Amino acid sequence: MKQQDKLQALLGELIASANITTTPESVGTIMSFGDGVIRVKGLEAVQAGELVDIGEGQFGLALSLEKEYTAIVALGAAKHISTGQTVKRTGKILSIPVSDDIIGRTVNPLGVLLDGSKALTKTKDMVLEKIAPGVMARQSVSVPLQTGIKAIDAMIPVGRGQRELIIGDRATGKTAIALGTILNQNDQNVICVYVCIGQKRSNLAQITNMLRAAGAMEYTIIVAATASETAAEQFLAPYAGQAVAEYFLEQGKDVLVIFDDLSKHAQAYREISLLLRRPSGREAYPGDVFYLHSRLLERACRLNKEHGGGSITALPIIETQANDVSAYIPTNVISITDGQIYLEADLFNSGMKPAINVGLSVSRVGSAAQIKLMKQVAGTMKLDLAQYRELQAFAQFSSDLDDRTKKQLARGGRVNAVLKQGWDTPLKVEEQAVVIFAATRGLLDTIDQDKIPAWEIEFISHMRTAQKKLLAQLVADGKFEEKTEAKLQSVIKSFNETHYV
Repeated sequence: MKQQDKLQALLGELIASANITTTPESVGTIMSFGDGVIRVKGLEAVQAGELVDIGEGQFGLALSLEKEYTAIVALGAAKHISTGQTVKRTGKILSIPVSDDIIGRTVNPLGVLLDGSKALTKTKDMVLEKIAPGVMARQSVSVPLQTGIKAIDAMIPVGRGQRELIIGDRATGKTAIALGTILNQNDQNVICVYVCIGQKRSNLAQITNMLRAAGAMEYTIIVAATASETAAEQFLAPYAGQAVAEYFLEQGKDVLVIFDDLSKHAQAYREISLLLRRPSGREAYPGDVFYLHSRLLERACRLNKEHGGGSITALPIIETQANDVSAYIPTNVISITDGQIYLEADLFNSGMKPAINVGLSVSRVGSAAQIKLMKQVAGTMKLDLAQYRELQAFAQFSSDLDDRTKKQLARGGRVNAVLKQGWDTPLKVEEQAVVIFAATRGLLDTIDQDKIPAWEIEFISHMRTAQKKLLAQLVADGKFEEKTEAKLQSVIKSFNETHYV
């Protein structure tokens, strides 16, 4: 009996000395689960956009706060979910862990590394949804972002802090333009973020290998939500890419973000919205699909010195069906962005690469994002090319053309030939300028049109080796002085005489 008393006394002491405190937890009970949407009863204090712990290390996103229930979209397969199970709040708004080490890595929209290398160190959580910088924090776009592609840098210039849409049918070279722009940033001090939305894993692997082989992964981050991922992850991918870009923007750096592509992003959001039983509108998209893209793209900006002076340049990609730019999503994104590069299937099939339709493409920043050197050589180029395309169509129906029209067609054909360029061979702005100078000044009129691509390769190689000083002079001046213009003319003439007599 004494032993029992001792045991009771010992237990009494343990209970008295124990520090028992309770912490309240907001929990909910699963009512139903299907197609990635969990309906939960309870969770009264949950916030929209908050992460919810659904067990087994998996999370969901609270997207629809109804009176009777909360609709949560599962971020992952969530195969363990069953009715009656308990879920709990995390109190954490959706964010992605980012650090300087993320450069060169591939991550998913939740920040999970997909490349199997070592974990990130000293991470900072960047929220996926953020209010765009106000008007007073911004400054006008005036510094060019060189793409290395002659047709764009000459006629549709892109500036740092601009939002330029790349639009066209499937397989017209939209991704190629974006990747060519990434390759050209190797010495431009620009960090690149490539967001892959709803693409095949084989495509992603191909792009990653190509960027790695070109040495571009040293300044590039890939945020990927491939076709095999859930609609929720595809919906979050561009916001995650923007959050990664904003981490570097806060350090005052220049960032280029490519969203490939926002058509699939809108489709993923449509899928989620229909599962959440939200009313659908035009083309079955929900009414807030415009806001979906506007709140993303408005975060691209160029900040003033007081706010760090960094910039985010956005190149969203939109896929059209049968060249229909008047469809719902294309018109939405056209109205949000500062211009568009329109790629045409007919031009692509006729061998014009990049297949840019000059008449429908525009940059609303225009020559403000162009250096004087390029302005001087490409000033009337867009108009000349548009006139050439019109004359070309007219000439097909007429066998008898006057000499002036023939000359105009011949000149336009050579300018057109000069604009043909492989996406993986970006050129420095001074190299572009000398080639365009030769075409627009009529110095290629004696060269056969079929030989123009070969002429360009040889001429650029000649300039890089024998005329290094002249190229350096053009860079130093930033424009064509009378002396350098005369010198360049004589260089081109003598090159043509020795190589193309």
